[in-house]
Amino acid sequence: MTRLAASDFRSDTVTRPSLAMRQAMFEAEVGDDVFGDDPTVIALQERAAALVGQEAALFVPSGTMGNQLAILSHCRPGDDVLVGEGAHSVFYEGGGAAALGGVQMSVIGRGGLFSAEELSEAVKPHDASGHLPPTRLVMLENTHNRGGGKVWPLPAFDAVVAQARVHDLAVHLDGARLFNAAHAAGVSASRFGASVDSVSFCLSKGLGAPVGSMLCGSVAFVRRAHRYRKMLGGGMRQAGILAAAGLYALEHNLSRLGDDHRRAQDLALALSSLPGLVLDPTSVETNIVIARLALEAPEPAALCAAVSEEVRALPFGARAIRLVTHLDVGDADIERAVSAFARVLGR
Repeated sequence: MTRLAASDFRSDTVTRPSLAMRQAMFEAEVGDDVFGDDPTVIALQERAAALVGQEAALFVPSGTMGNQLAILSHCRPGDDVLVGEGAHSVFYEGGGAAALGGVQMSVIGRGGLFSAEELSEAVKPHDASGHLPPTRLVMLENTHNRGGGKVWPLPAFDAVVAQARVHDLAVHLDGARLFNAAHAAGVSASRFGASVDSVSFCLSKGLGAPVGSMLCGSVAFVRRAHRYRKMLGGGMRQAGILAAAGLYALEHNLSRLGDDHRRAQDLALALSSLPGLVLDPTSVETNIVIARLALEAPEPAALCAAVSEEVRALPFGARAIRLVTHLDVGDADIERAVSAFARVLGR
């Protein structure tokens, strides 16, 4: 009897392109994107900019590169960048902000979000004596990964952006899962994207493309970012084959994100009843479920290993695990995950 492959909840990056997406890639018209003449990349960039309410966009290999290009384009070495607690740009980008941009990151707020007042208190002025690193940029992550897929409430988001303008700061929106945030908030992505200076979002997470992210902003901003993309080795040639997957994702996979959110809520509700797991189902806003482990529960790595033949999940810090729903996770996978954890935890 053939054993079923484990249901994979490690991330929404583990999805594989569908046959229809592969066909779109196969049929893509291509050119040389370094010369700016790949028609499929151009179409993707125009579509992405319009979706988030910006003038222009740049196709980049990864969300990490998108964020790093934004830092390089907005800042100068020695500048200060304000980020929320647990920001992706601090935890998961290899120290690129320091190594590549030469900037320092100042963490504010709790759980990934912060208030306009907290922003104002953290701003370092451009003092004549030169003692202080001038604050140049604010980065907002929406949804917030380490915050459990948390969505910025629109009033708080608007207030922070407005306060950044008071201090003459640029605002970058790390929207790796921006369309999840927009769906949960019941608004278009441009409602978040149009008021900031730059926006990045991933095609390879909830949207199901195999690779790629978009960095959007004004024409002048994208021109600067384009130069830095080349500098960092991100210039691609016949990239239309990859861009076609992104176009397919934007055309076909935006409307189904609510399915992922519903399944994440179902999963959270079921897991919350298991001994050893501490989880408030109402805290799950999008497609990320973070379960804390009680003292009597196994260590995160041990728990993930114990269920690994049926479910793949990630340890998430000292006493937590993370599970992410996506287009390759169905209702049967939710049931399988709950059953596996119940078996190990003794329910």
